[in-house]
Amino acid sequence: MAKVYDSATDCRLLYNSPVQNESALILLRSRLSAIAQRLGFPDGKRENMLLVASEMVSNQVKHANGRGLFQVWQQPGPILDIVALDFGPGISSLSQAQQDGYSSVNTLGKGLGSIYRLSDESFVYTQQESIAPVKKWSGTVFLSRFHPGRKSAPQRDFDSGKSPASGLEIGLFSRSLSDDRYNGDRIYLQQTGDTLRWLHLDGLGHGQLAHEATANLAAHLSHCDCAGSILAAVDRQLKGTRGAVAITGELGLSGQALNILGVGDMHAHIMDGEEMHNLSFAPGVLGKEHQKPDLFHLGFGKRCLVITCTDGIRRNWDTSNFPGLFHQHPQLIAYTLGNIMGRISDDQSLCVASIN
Repeated sequence: MAKVYDSATDCRLLYNSPVQNESALILLRSRLSAIAQRLGFPDGKRENMLLVASEMVSNQVKHANGRGLFQVWQQPGPILDIVALDFGPGISSLSQAQQDGYSSVNTLGKGLGSIYRLSDESFVYTQQESIAPVKKWSGTVFLSRFHPGRKSAPQRDFDSGKSPASGLEIGLFSRSLSDDRYNGDRIYLQQTGDTLRWLHLDGLGHGQLAHEATANLAAHLSHCDCAGSILAAVDRQLKGTRGAVAITGELGLSGQALNILGVGDMHAHIMDGEEMHNLSFAPGVLGKEHQKPDLFHLGFGKRCLVITCTDGIRRNWDTSNFPGLFHQHPQLIAYTLGNIMGRISDDQSLCVASIN
């Protein structure tokens, strides 16, 4: 039986800090080294991580005027992700900046090429400041990924975000209110062959009771035969609890189809080609009263991108706010939207899945 991944244990924000000056690197290097050692990374990889972190911090200090943040995440695998996001002017020529030795401020920089070379996988998204009437975020997001026990860039599998056989990629973002130990948002995922099943929940309110309401639901992905039966089983199990709202879905190459349904105040976004479709779901709460959920069955072409979000992620964005982002790796999409569109007054989570 295929393993079910649980965001409560497999998607964890391990370190989060603003970057205002070079002094941020002192604590960062210490924390990053300790995290990498605990996750079983060998000495050579840990040294590469520290070099990547130094380059990222240096770039933020030079170009973003102290308006940056640095994060370390654990993702399924376990994978260690280093994320640097800033609110600077963006990069005018990304291809030039990726060359070793390039610096736009006349310093002896190594450029972004060193980040690409030292990482197992790396991704970048940048957007320049604009005077257009559409309000856009400007800045740059770097994602550097490391896989323990591998000497070179790996062939991606489900653990690293992609299945070579199916072209399936995933990205997760899950963060509790005030980084509390309890998170009422939860994402369960299971890949079987070329099909991904997932269950995305938001326990009512936040804190321990919300966290407990969304726990111990992984088995339904394995034991139920369709998205509708998964949601029905969750509804039954949540009787007598605080309750939750949820989305469940199946995405697969077989038949190039997406089945998705949900209950409550959550939202989904499906990109087929260049067009983004926004979905809302039946009102109510699982475990309490709700309307019958409608099943959305969608066929797609060569590529399909699906994003499911709790209400901890704001809805007021579309492709015009983040041009080019939705053709990036799903994990880079997840970190970008989660950090920029997340509400600080609630638990926040989103799941991004794509098939190419």
